[in-house]
Amino acid sequence: MRRVAITGLGVIAPLGNSVDELFTNLAAGRSGVRRLAPPLVERLKSPIGAAVDFDGNAHFSVPRLRMLDRVSQLALVAAAQAIADSRLDFTGERPERCGVCVGTAMGGAETTDEGYQTIYALQSDRVKPYSVLNAMSNASASWIGIDHGLRGPNLTYSTACSSSAVAIGEAARKIGYGDADVMLAGGAEAPLTFGVLRAWEAMRTLATEDPQDPSSSCRPFASTRTGLVLGEGAAFVVLEEWYHAVARGALIHAELSGYGLTTDTAHITRPTVAGQASAMRAAIASAGLEPDAIDYVNAHGTGTLQNDAVETVALKEVFGSRAYRVPVSSTKSMHGHLLGAAGAVEFVIAVTSLKRGIVPPTMHLDSPDPACDLDYVAGLARTGLPLQTVMSNSFAFGGTNAVLIAAGGASSRGTDSF
Repeated sequence: MRRVAITGLGVIAPLGNSVDELFTNLAAGRSGVRRLAPPLVERLKSPIGAAVDFDGNAHFSVPRLRMLDRVSQLALVAAAQAIADSRLDFTGERPERCGVCVGTAMGGAETTDEGYQTIYALQSDRVKPYSVLNAMSNASASWIGIDHGLRGPNLTYSTACSSSAVAIGEAARKIGYGDADVMLAGGAEAPLTFGVLRAWEAMRTLATEDPQDPSSSCRPFASTRTGLVLGEGAAFVVLEEWYHAVARGALIHAELSGYGLTTDTAHITRPTVAGQASAMRAAIASAGLEPDAIDYVNAHGTGTLQNDAVETVALKEVFGSRAYRVPVSSTKSMHGHLLGAAGAVEFVIAVTSLKRGIVPPTMHLDSPDPACDLDYVAGLARTGLPLQTVMSNSFAFGGTNAVLIAAGGASSRGTDSF
C-alpha cells in the first residue's frame, strides 16, 4: 500500500480562522462557546453555541453567495487555506488523479431552515430558486471540485459526528490503493439555526447554560457535565501519495498512517465500549503499530454522560494500564461539537499538536467524574512533549466509529498503512 503524506492544513472554526490562531487559543485554554445572539436565543432552553467569526461577503461576490449555503462558504475557504498551505499547483497535476472527500451531517441546514420558514411559517411560495443546490449535502464537495478543476473521485460522507473523519480516512484509502495521487479531504457544518438547535434540544443532549459563565458550559469528563454544545466550522487537509509529495519538495506535516472504521449495532444513539475500542485497535493495526506507540489522544469527548464514560473504558481496553499515562484531551470543551466537521477539525488539531509538541487541555474539568479517571490534561496545556504518534477519535450517532492516526519524525513509517 502507498504511504499518505499530509501536506496542507486549513480551518475555519470557533476560536480561529487559521490553524495558528485556532491552536494558539486552544493551547491558552480559551473557550469559543458563547450565548447566541437574538433572535436565536429567544425560544431556546439552551441558548449557547460555538459560532465562527465569518462573513461570506469578505470572500465571495454577491451573485456567488446566492448559490452558496453557509456550510459551502466555510468549506470553500477552509479548503483554499489547505491548498495554499500545501503550495500545490493543480495546473501541473493530472486532474483525474486529484479528488475531494467531504463529511457533513446536516448539509445546507441554513437553506433548509429558511425554506421551511418561507413555506410553512410565512405561507409563501417564494422559495429561492437555488434552494435545492444550496441545501444538498454534496454541494460543498462539488463546489470545491469545480473551483479547483479536480476531476478525480468526488465523494460526500454523512455518518453523523464521524462524517469528516470518515472522509479523511476514505480519501487516504483512495491514495493508498492507487486510485488517486492527491485528495482534498475534510468536513464542514453550519448547524446554528433555530430548527436544528431546537431539534437537538428535543433529544435532551445539549448542555445546560452555565449561568455564571456560559463559555464553560461544555465540560467533558466532569461530574458536572450536562451535554454537548453545538458549533460550526470547517477543516480540510491535503493528502498526497508520499513520493508525489517528496518529488515536488513539499513540506510534509505528518503521515496519515492509520485509519480504523467500525460500527456499533446495539442502539442508534448509545455507544459501546466494544465498538469504540475496536475502531482504535483497527487504526493502530493499520498503522503497523502497537498501542504503546500512541503519545496523545484527541478524544471524541462530547460532554454527554454516556459517551465520556464509555470512551474512558474503551481507552482502558485498548491501552491497558498505560491508559493512565497517555495524555487525552477533549478540545470540544473549547470549540464545541461541530457534528460532521468535528473529526476534521480535531484531526487538524492533533496533527498540529504532533508538530508543535503541545497537547491542548480539557477545560472546565474542575470536578472530575470518578468514572472518568484518565489523564485528561485538565485546565492547562502541556508543552515540550516529544510526540511521535497521535490519535483522533470520532464516534457517531448511527454507530459509525472512525479513528485516525498521524505520525511524524522517527515514527513516520506507514509502509503497511491501510
